[in-house]
Amino acid sequence: MLTILAAAFLGGLILNFMPCVFPVISLKAFGLIRHVHDRRTVRIEGLAFMTGVVVTMLLLGAALLTARAGGSAVGWGFQLQSPVLIAALSLIMLGSALNLMGVFEFGLAAQRIGGVAGPKSGPLGAALTGALAIVVATPCTAPFMAGAIGAALVRPPLEAMSIFLALALGFAAPFTAVSLVPACARLLPKPGAWMATLKQVLAFPMLAAAAWLAWVLAQQAGSAALGVLLASSVVLGFAAWLYGVAQRRQFSGLRHRPQLFVSIVLLIGLALPLAGLPTTSDGDSTATTVAAAPATSAPQDKPAKWTPQEIIAQRGHGKPIFVNFTASWCITCQVNDKAALSTKAVKDAMMQTGTVYMIADSTKYNADIDQAISQFGRGGLPVYVVYPADGGEPVLLPQLLSPDIVTSALEKAAKSHS
Repeated sequence: MLTILAAAFLGGLILNFMPCVFPVISLKAFGLIRHVHDRRTVRIEGLAFMTGVVVTMLLLGAALLTARAGGSAVGWGFQLQSPVLIAALSLIMLGSALNLMGVFEFGLAAQRIGGVAGPKSGPLGAALTGALAIVVATPCTAPFMAGAIGAALVRPPLEAMSIFLALALGFAAPFTAVSLVPACARLLPKPGAWMATLKQVLAFPMLAAAAWLAWVLAQQAGSAALGVLLASSVVLGFAAWLYGVAQRRQFSGLRHRPQLFVSIVLLIGLALPLAGLPTTSDGDSTATTVAAAPATSAPQDKPAKWTPQEIIAQRGHGKPIFVNFTASWCITCQVNDKAALSTKAVKDAMMQTGTVYMIADSTKYNADIDQAISQFGRGGLPVYVVYPADGGEPVLLPQLLSPDIVTSALEKAAKSHS
């Protein structure tokens, strides 16, 4: 159990450096630099950030365990199979980008608009940043994480929640250390006029995250759902602009209630289209095309669609089988695809060994796929499995692939038959 807890803590620590977390983590780093000379504020916001991370992680872990107790074989990142949540996250990222660009501000009454220090979000804002960081971290699975989460899913509830707590503490550790240890805080750059530019630059990773989530939504629910999200994005942008106008009028001592009222009404109106967001792509030709294609580009022209029945039919017939458990919302999956699975070396190795390539796409909920991932002892994506040509026991590959790892595994799987 101590080994599992250590793996969970280390996995949470590494998760800070995964690409899906960067947009939100950069905001927290900006906040710490902003208050670097105010030790009390840094400590309070650092602890608030850790509280948001821990509470959200425990709630997510409890929801995951509850769903599995109810018979659903879901894993890490299961909530991203919901088109409504994907759309909501995309709008949150867009709203954050507009805030960073200065379209509107938080805490404007306490400071001048456009001040270099930026808005003072306070402990509540830091806690919400921690909560958002955990939510957007779920598309990524860091090394050591998968085994720890897989262990949590088969442990008693108290032990399982301890693993999720260790994961949260590892994730929050860097910012907690900077907040509580003056020596660590001194490593941060000094605040200055450069922060005004940095604040605006940080808006672009948020916009990139919003665009990526919109693409994921199209994969899940088709062009109709994407249309709803784009319309909602325009409404959100208009509401943010009106709210910013109201704030500037307030700062100038002018009346601002009409604009503020209209912006609040518009924001409430965002909930209406999201509530009716299409969750399937039935009857949508564009969505059908997207759904038929794998979530990642394939190393062979026509990869087979994974099913439990297809695996049984193909095993032990003299050919290795490579199964790619993936999803459009899994960023680690996309990185592995570009860095390893789509390379010429891997394609050649698959051709030479006669490997049967299968894709198990978990972009939308698939009970069979989630059950298979659980049986392999993994708590989330990506999962890569190689079945030897002689029908022997399957081999799990690491979550971070390289061409050498894949080609070596395929060659060993092919030799098992000879």
